Amino acid sequence: MTEVVQFKKKATGAVVEPRPAPTDAEELNRAAYELRVRQQEILTELGVLALKGTPFPDLLNHTARLTAEGLRAEFAKVLEYLPDQNRLLVRAGVGWEPGVVGSATIGADLESPGGYALRTGVPVISNHLENEERFRTPELLLEYGIYRAMNVILQGEGTPFGVLEVDSRSQGEFSEQDITFLQGAANLLGMAIERQRMERDLRGALDRQQMLMREVNHRVNNSLQIVGSMLHLQSRRARNTEVQHQLTQASSRVTAIARAHNRLYRTEEFTTLDLGAYLSDLCADFCEATPGCEIFVSAPEHIVLSTDRAITVALLINELITNTAKYAYPEGNCRAWVNVAREGRTIVLSVRDEGIGLPPEIDETTSTGLGMRLVSAFAKQLNGSVEVKRHAPGAEFVVSFGVEP
Repeated sequence: MTEVVQFKKKATGAVVEPRPAPTDAEELNRAAYELRVRQQEILTELGVLALKGTPFPDLLNHTARLTAEGLRAEFAKVLEYLPDQNRLLVRAGVGWEPGVVGSATIGADLESPGGYALRTGVPVISNHLENEERFRTPELLLEYGIYRAMNVILQGEGTPFGVLEVDSRSQGEFSEQDITFLQGAANLLGMAIERQRMERDLRGALDRQQMLMREVNHRVNNSLQIVGSMLHLQSRRARNTEVQHQLTQASSRVTAIARAHNRLYRTEEFTTLDLGAYLSDLCADFCEATPGCEIFVSAPEHIVLSTDRAITVALLINELITNTAKYAYPEGNCRAWVNVAREGRTIVLSVRDEGIGLPPEIDETTSTGLGMRLVSAFAKQLNGSVEVKRHAPGAEFVVSFGVEP
C-alpha cells in the first residue's frame, strides 16, 4: 500500500510524519457522510424556496434539479396526476430531452411504479428495472436506458398532486436513507402545492366577493341616480321658486352619494376613497349641472379616507358649493376655489369665493338655514370644526378634522 507522508515544521526543523492512506471503506463512509450533509442542505434550501412563495413552475423545476443532485442521479421528474386520463404528466424535470416535460405521460395504475406510489402512498424502489417483476417499466424509462428508479407520493391535504421520481442509468442502488431524503423533499413540495391551492381558493373567493360588491354598488348607484333624476325633473316642474330650489338641492345631495358608489364599483378598493380625486369629480359634475359656474380644485394625491367619511366630506363640500352658487353669486356665473390640504394629523378643507360676501348676522354656529345646519352636522360627524372667514371680496368656509387612525 502506498504510504502518504505529511511534512510538519517544528522548532528543530522539518520532520516527516507518515500518515496511512484511507482505506476504501473510509472513503466510502466519508462520501456517504458528505452526501447526507448535502441532502440536509438541499431540504433546507427547498424549505426556504417554498416559504418564500417561489412561483409554482420554478418551484417544481428547483425540486427536480435538487433531488437529482441529492441522489447523484442523472434524471428526476415531477409527475402530475391527470384523473380524467388516469395518467401522470411530466410537469417538470431534469436530464430529459426537449419535448418530454409538459408532454410525456405514464400510466397511473397499480402496475406502474409511479401509479403504485400514487395509489398506495408507499414509496417504490426499483434498483434493477431489467429484472423488475412487480411492475411494468414505463416506455419513457426504457427509451432512456434507466437502470434504477425511485417514486414517492406528492401528497397535500386534499387529493394527491402526483409523484416525485428520481431515475438513474448507473448500476448503484438507492437505499432506505435515499427514500427518506426523497420523501422529505416531496413533503416540502406537497405543502407548497397545498398552500398555493389554498391561496388560489382564497383569491377566487375574494374575486367573487369583489364582483358582488361591485354589482351591489352599481345597483345602488343606478337607484340613486334615478332618484336624483326624478327630483331634478320635479324641480323643473315646480312653480314655486323656493320649492324648486329645495328639490334641486335634494337632487344634488342624492347625486353626491350616487357618485361615491359609482367610484366604488369601478375600483378594486371598496373601503376607502382618494379624497382629492373624488372631490375633483364631484366639482366637475356640479359645474356640468350648473352652467356658468367655475370651480377650481386643489388637492394632493393619496389623501385616503374610509368610504363613509369620504361621502360625508363630499356632502359637506356639496352644501358649501351650493350655498356659494346661490348666495355669493345671485346673478349667476359663480367662481369658487376648493382646497384640500393635510397638516400633520389634520385634514383642512376650504371653499372660497369672490362673491358679494356674507351678511353680518351669518354665523356657522347659530344659522338656522338648512344648508349651514347640514354643514355643521357633517362637520360634527367628522369630529371636526367649521370656521367662517370674511374676505374682501367674498368669503371662505374652512373645515378641519383629524386623520383616521
